Amino acid sequence: MKKLVLSIAVLTCLIIAGCSGDKNITLNAGSLKIVLDQSGNVVGFEDLSGQDFHFKDTLSPLMSVWIGDEVLLPTEAILEEENLTLKYKDDLFARINVAEKESHLTLELVALEGNEEVDLVVWGPYPTTINGVIGETVGVVRNDNYAIGIQSLNPKTLGGYPWNDNDEMPQIDIFEDGDFSNLSREGRRYVLYRVEAAKPTDFGSTLQAYARNRNKDRTIKNWGMDQYVAPALADGGVIGSKIALFGSSEAAALETLGKIELAEGLPHPTIDGQWGKQARSAAAAYMIMGFSEKNVDRAIEYTKQAGLKYLYHDGPFKNWGHFELKEESFPNGWNGMMRAVEKAEANGLSVGVHTLSNFITTNDPYVTPVPDERLAKVGSSRISGDITARQKEIPVESPDFFRQLKSNSLKTVMVGSELIRYGSVSEQAPWKLLDCQRGAYGTEAGVHQNGDQISLLADHAYNVFLTSPELGKEMSENIADLFNETGLRQISFDGVEGSRSTALGNYGEILFTKAWYDRLSDDIKSHLIIDASRTTHFFWHMYSRMNWGEPWYAGFRESQTEYRLKNQKYFERNYMPNMLGWFKMWPITSIEDIEWMLARSAAFNAGYAFVANFDALEKNGYSDEILSAIGQWEKARMADVFSEEQRQRMEDISNEFHLEATGDNQWNLHQIHSYKFKHEKKVRQPGEPLYSTFDFENPTGNNTLQFILTAVDADLSQVTLELDNYKKITVPISLKTGQTLKYTGGGTATLYLENWQKIRDVKLDETLLAINDGAHTVNFDCTFSREGKEPTAKLELRIYGAAEPLKQQ
Repeated sequence: MKKLVLSIAVLTCLIIAGCSGDKNITLNAGSLKIVLDQSGNVVGFEDLSGQDFHFKDTLSPLMSVWIGDEVLLPTEAILEEENLTLKYKDDLFARINVAEKESHLTLELVALEGNEEVDLVVWGPYPTTINGVIGETVGVVRNDNYAIGIQSLNPKTLGGYPWNDNDEMPQIDIFEDGDFSNLSREGRRYVLYRVEAAKPTDFGSTLQAYARNRNKDRTIKNWGMDQYVAPALADGGVIGSKIALFGSSEAAALETLGKIELAEGLPHPTIDGQWGKQARSAAAAYMIMGFSEKNVDRAIEYTKQAGLKYLYHDGPFKNWGHFELKEESFPNGWNGMMRAVEKAEANGLSVGVHTLSNFITTNDPYVTPVPDERLAKVGSSRISGDITARQKEIPVESPDFFRQLKSNSLKTVMVGSELIRYGSVSEQAPWKLLDCQRGAYGTEAGVHQNGDQISLLADHAYNVFLTSPELGKEMSENIADLFNETGLRQISFDGVEGSRSTALGNYGEILFTKAWYDRLSDDIKSHLIIDASRTTHFFWHMYSRMNWGEPWYAGFRESQTEYRLKNQKYFERNYMPNMLGWFKMWPITSIEDIEWMLARSAAFNAGYAFVANFDALEKNGYSDEILSAIGQWEKARMADVFSEEQRQRMEDISNEFHLEATGDNQWNLHQIHSYKFKHEKKVRQPGEPLYSTFDFENPTGNNTLQFILTAVDADLSQVTLELDNYKKITVPISLKTGQTLKYTGGGTATLYLENWQKIRDVKLDETLLAINDGAHTVNFDCTFSREGKEPTAKLELRIYGAAEPLKQQ
């Protein structure tokens, strides 16, 4: 905890509420007047009407200086034209260049005089009374009428506050009711904030940024380890730290951010000439499908059939680092990828590729046969004796870095040009690495001398190594070179948090992504989608959207559903396009599951990634219907045909919908009232009924009851449904495990295999499935045979609501 140093002058100013009077300094930041008292504290945030949004009951220095355990606050402020001088104790002076511009104000620290040992400078925190929408990543807080924002204008000025020595930003839970007195989550809805440049508080919000002096090595907690060396970085230290502040109407805030980007030379990628943060296509859905030089034409056709404009390859690389392509898919290397891109563009599609940022595979030339000295290192020691090329125990002077095993998946050290894996560390001196594998990952085992450096490499559980800042820059430029040469137009910085291997936290992530962006050609920047698995303040200017939510953990409707939905609020408060994440199609994926997802896409006006492969598309009997549905829903969503009331209904994940095209740019939307039941095998007394009774309601006026019946972990026979205790429907067939009987009206139902391949039609008496409005019951019974562990009949009753016509205006 830092020790706050308050001078007599500062205390006096607090007592008289900011030393108001002629000596106050007023700075113009767009439509915002920032008032400083004579001690250099912010005492006012006034809009053009004179309304003050500054929270008065806390200290608000324009910039504090941190030296060791002390936080120094300014004691005097002097403005001479564009030069602001802040004085601190012990004759420490900060020279700040001030530039008032039409849309914003910039503040740049250009010199510190009187002490060269400054560890940090912190802009703010600036307390405001605004508590409406807190955009913690973008650094903008707003209410219904007004917005105030902060922007870091270079990578080393981090949006946030030095809460952690490793420069990672924390996450906090804020309850939606705004009541901080009861911290229990039970029965209360909360919002997860990725706190950075803006932070919600009980009085409103704060805005903050900072820069750290990195001119010497530091040992910190990082990457899950208690001891990790943050190496010195020659970036000029705190000098040059620069921010922008602005105020505007709430409606003009996003436009103002765009003006700041252009005025200050920040990244400003576009999509077909339109700024990415305002381009409608930034929220477009896209197809993820692996392809090769041979089958790219098929992938293009599937993408077009789905009505999508982006085809994204999920894994074309044989290594990460140099990004060589898999020979079996791209025998012509980057040229082969370029030809695939050209084919796609001829069909109106753009192509992207997926990688994991600074993750380096163990087969990459950065690792083997000679490891790169710039691989990320946790820390180093010295060998405490000569060793041979075959020696399995390595003596070391200190075990401190090597016995950290929690986030140490590969247990690999570097000695000279050799990589060595070890099993454990001796429990006492003399310290040794035990059970060593010499010449790991294709490196050459060698002879090493007493006193040679031995370093633990940073790694990740994906069995990859990571980068130092220097290697990260080179690696990101390798990716950019691939884009420039092939014409690729979409990337996802998945795993960008791996750049924390630099021990620079968010700064490391920014350095990696900005090096990539700066290397791109202007042509690529003019039409570019940049996804991110996570976001940071300065990175906001580069990425198009965050699109995360992985499909691997559960069924189509269950995998990370809560996370996906919570993200929508995060996107909206940070001026980011809404995205739902990835959804994977399997051979057994149903059209109902697809439309469930598509309704959520329409609800939040959110794009998504549709993950498919040739095998799933060929085996799934509903593939054509699925791709057609994706195309129709996406076309309708991008045309903004859904009303606010319809979208609100679709936000409820228990509601189901169906969309059908009725003409060019015209559709009918049906809400489907769906009731899902399970009938399980029962053991009861003799004579006691074994059937299940389910209640449902028909609120629609539609008199046709549809159903989907699936046999789970058993065969079903002698299936009956009795409606309202008098209309009995006997299903004249048996269902084998995994089969589904689907009735959508008329005189027949259809029996399907698990992957929706049609087996045959089954006649049913449609008159028995006619129902009136109001409440109903159904008695369901069947016989189970060839049972598994949990024999179940899954029954879904579906009633279509009235058509709601939609038309593109």
